[in-house]
Amino acid sequence: MNYKDLVVWQKAIAFVSEIYLLTKGFPSDERFSLTDQMRRAAVSIPSNIAEGHARKSKADFARFLRISYGSSAEIETQLIIAKNLNYLTDPQLQEPLQKITELQKMLNALISKQLSN
Repeated sequence: MNYKDLVVWQKAIAFVSEIYLLTKGFPSDERFSLTDQMRRAAVSIPSNIAEGHARKSKADFARFLRISYGSSAEIETQLIIAKNLNYLTDPQLQEPLQKITELQKMLNALISKQLSN
Protein backbone atom coordinates (compact mmCIF):
# COMPACT_ATOMS: atom_id res chain seq x y z
CA MET A 1 0.00 0.00 0.00
CA ASN A 2 1.21 3.48 -0.89
CA TYR A 3 0.80 6.37 1.57
CA LYS A 4 -1.40 8.08 -1.05
CA ASP A 5 -3.94 5.28 -0.49
CA LEU A 6 -4.32 6.23 3.17
CA VAL A 7 -7.58 8.10 3.75
CA VAL A 8 -5.96 10.13 6.52
CA TRP A 9 -3.29 11.36 4.08
CA GLN A 10 -5.95 12.23 1.48
CA LYS A 11 -7.99 14.18 4.03
CA ALA A 12 -4.87 15.94 5.29
CA ILE A 13 -3.97 16.98 1.73
CA ALA A 14 -7.46 18.45 1.27
CA PHE A 15 -7.13 20.22 4.63
CA VAL A 16 -3.94 21.96 3.47
CA SER A 17 -5.80 23.54 0.56
CA GLU A 18 -8.56 24.68 2.89
CA ILE A 19 -6.07 26.33 5.24
CA TYR A 20 -4.39 28.12 2.34
CA LEU A 21 -7.75 29.48 1.22
CA LEU A 22 -8.75 30.42 4.75
CA THR A 23 -5.51 32.29 5.46
CA LYS A 24 -5.68 34.13 2.14
CA GLY A 25 -8.09 36.55 3.80
CA PHE A 26 -5.78 37.35 6.72
CA PRO A 27 -4.23 40.82 6.92
CA SER A 28 -1.12 41.26 4.77
CA ASP A 29 0.98 42.08 7.83
CA GLU A 30 0.35 38.48 9.02
CA ARG A 31 1.86 37.05 5.84
CA PHE A 32 5.16 36.11 7.46
CA SER A 33 3.85 35.24 10.88
CA LEU A 34 0.53 33.55 11.69
CA THR A 35 -0.38 32.87 8.05
CA ASP A 36 3.00 31.24 7.41
CA GLN A 37 2.90 29.23 10.64
CA MET A 38 -0.59 27.92 9.93
CA ARG A 39 0.32 26.90 6.40
CA ARG A 40 3.49 25.16 7.56
CA ALA A 41 1.64 23.28 10.30
CA ALA A 42 -1.04 22.17 7.83
CA VAL A 43 1.56 21.02 5.28
CA SER A 44 3.39 19.14 8.03
CA ILE A 45 0.44 16.81 8.65
CA PRO A 46 0.38 14.93 5.30
CA SER A 47 4.13 15.39 4.82
CA ASN A 48 4.96 13.49 8.01
CA ILE A 49 2.43 10.78 7.18
CA ALA A 50 4.21 10.30 3.83
CA GLU A 51 7.71 10.42 5.30
CA GLY A 52 6.87 8.02 8.09
CA HIS A 53 5.24 5.56 5.70
CA ALA A 54 8.34 5.66 3.49
CA ARG A 55 10.54 4.60 6.41
CA LYS A 56 9.15 1.04 6.16
CA SER A 57 9.31 0.57 9.91
CA LYS A 58 6.19 0.47 12.10
CA ALA A 59 8.01 2.23 14.92
CA ASP A 60 9.24 5.00 12.61
CA PHE A 61 5.81 5.31 11.01
CA ALA A 62 4.19 5.66 14.46
CA ARG A 63 6.76 8.31 15.40
CA PHE A 64 6.01 10.38 12.29
CA LEU A 65 2.27 9.94 12.83
CA ARG A 66 2.77 11.44 16.30
CA ILE A 67 4.56 14.38 14.70
CA SER A 68 1.57 14.78 12.36
CA TYR A 69 -0.71 14.72 15.38
CA GLY A 70 1.41 17.41 17.02
CA SER A 71 1.10 19.56 13.91
CA SER A 72 -2.67 19.13 14.02
CA ALA A 73 -2.69 20.41 17.61
CA GLU A 74 -0.47 23.30 16.52
CA ILE A 75 -2.87 24.38 13.76
CA GLU A 76 -5.83 23.93 16.09
CA THR A 77 -4.20 26.41 18.47
CA GLN A 78 -3.36 28.80 15.65
CA LEU A 79 -6.95 28.75 14.39
CA ILE A 80 -8.17 29.74 17.85
CA ILE A 81 -5.58 32.54 17.94
CA ALA A 82 -6.77 33.74 14.50
CA LYS A 83 -10.34 33.78 15.81
CA ASN A 84 -9.28 35.70 18.92
CA LEU A 85 -7.59 38.27 16.66
CA ASN A 86 -10.83 38.57 14.68
CA TYR A 87 -9.28 37.14 11.51
CA LEU A 88 -11.90 34.38 11.62
CA THR A 89 -15.49 34.27 12.80
CA ASP A 90 -17.00 31.48 14.90
CA PRO A 91 -18.70 29.95 11.83
CA GLN A 92 -15.42 30.06 9.86
CA LEU A 93 -13.67 28.29 12.74
CA GLN A 94 -16.10 25.40 13.17
CA GLU A 95 -15.43 23.41 10.00
CA PRO A 96 -11.62 23.43 10.25
CA LEU A 97 -11.82 22.43 13.93
CA GLN A 98 -14.13 19.54 13.05
CA LYS A 99 -11.73 18.40 10.34
CA ILE A 100 -8.79 18.57 12.74
CA THR A 101 -10.70 16.43 15.25
CA GLU A 102 -11.41 13.90 12.51
CA LEU A 103 -7.75 13.86 11.44
CA GLN A 104 -6.63 13.43 15.05
CA LYS A 105 -8.95 10.45 15.54
CA MET A 106 -7.67 8.86 12.35
CA LEU A 107 -4.05 9.49 13.33
CA ASN A 108 -4.63 8.00 16.79
CA ALA A 109 -6.20 4.89 15.27
CA LEU A 110 -3.29 4.49 12.85
CA ILE A 111 -0.75 5.02 15.63
CA SER A 112 -2.47 2.37 17.76
CA LYS A 113 -2.48 -0.03 14.80
CA GLN A 114 1.26 0.49 14.20
CA LEU A 115 2.07 -0.11 17.85
CA SER A 116 -0.15 -3.18 18.26
CA ASN A 117 1.20 -5.18 15.32
